[in-house]
Amino acid sequence: MLDIQRIREDPEGVLARLRRRDPSISLDRLLELDAKRRELIRRVESLRHEQNRGSEEVARLQRDGRKGEAQALIARLRELSAEIKALERELGEVQGELRAELLALPNLPHDSVPPGPEKVVLREWGERPAFDFEPKNHVELGRSLGILDFERAATIAAARFPLYRGAGALLELSLLSWMFELHVRQHGYIPVLPPILANRRSFEVSGQLPKFADELYHCPADDLFLNPTAESLLANLHRDEILSEDELPLRYVAYTPCFRREAGTWGEAQRGLIRMHQFNKVELFHYTTPERSYADLEELIGHAEVILQRLGLHYRVTLLPADDLAHQSAKTVDLEVWLPAQGRYYEVSSCSNCEDFQARRGNIRYRPRGGGKPRFVHTLNGSGLATSRLFAAILEQNQRPDGSVVLPEVLAERLGIGVLR
Repeated sequence: MLDIQRIREDPEGVLARLRRRDPSISLDRLLELDAKRRELIRRVESLRHEQNRGSEEVARLQRDGRKGEAQALIARLRELSAEIKALERELGEVQGELRAELLALPNLPHDSVPPGPEKVVLREWGERPAFDFEPKNHVELGRSLGILDFERAATIAAARFPLYRGAGALLELSLLSWMFELHVRQHGYIPVLPPILANRRSFEVSGQLPKFADELYHCPADDLFLNPTAESLLANLHRDEILSEDELPLRYVAYTPCFRREAGTWGEAQRGLIRMHQFNKVELFHYTTPERSYADLEELIGHAEVILQRLGLHYRVTLLPADDLAHQSAKTVDLEVWLPAQGRYYEVSSCSNCEDFQARRGNIRYRPRGGGKPRFVHTLNGSGLATSRLFAAILEQNQRPDGSVVLPEVLAERLGIGVLR
């Protein structure tokens, strides 16, 4: 959520930055509601002051035996009470509408974020694999190796759900446990296994609600939502708390299955593990101070990159333009892995700094070391990593002409299997 004081003081500057994301954004209604809210508060406070003075005067008149004058003033106080209640009802409605307007606004893009429409390639790592044969798609490889079964998954659930079997199930679990443990033991993250379902307030804090309700799986009987990413859960870990600056940065790593409706057009390039309704992900999340949050973003990106480098996968790092940022993000850097059969890169991690956007929604603050008023924390998140496209990249980048796949050394050691045949 954006700071209403900042919008009030510099509406043109805030609007200019928001329109880098969406040229159609307007602040007119929000500013109108804000002015109306302040005027209503002024009127309520004025009437309450009159009411308090009148109550004191009634008491004085009654002490002096001037009952007639007291009764007349009591009648006026009843009118004031009714007027105050009516204004408070109107104020509540205006405040609700103002909050809805604020919740609908996305975060302000950081100055370093390009206007778009194209992402900026920052760097590449490793050599793009070259083949002297036509590389197979991971769907073909998974079917021939007996490790992926999309047909039976569709029978059990629906299209766009995965079913890993045999060595595929072992590989998926091995990937998840290895990444989770690496971030704990090597990078010092606090491990978390959170609930998979979360309440409406949690998704409001993280930024998915109210604007993106259609993208979530909802359980109406309990008014709970399946998480689309553990970011939504970890963003609420310290909701309504005041942390100490000495505790920061706090770094958490979580594993969850993730669920997304992924409404839209499906093409050949999106089949298999590329765009799923259900997938597994290891998520990294930071709570930090404003002064160090962008340095922490670079560190978080590096932690996610370690996974791809240890797996020996070719990838690139890209900076997203303003019009491609998630609702809550001020800056996002993507890690994109190369899939040879498609001849293109696919995102496997989005690393974002949300600055104080989620913290304002969740009232998450810290007390500065030197004392003073509590400040909002900055929150950062990034996949470390999502396994679906990572699984596809392992198959496609390491395939051999006979359809077998050589596993990266770190996974081969864990599984005791060097080659999938």
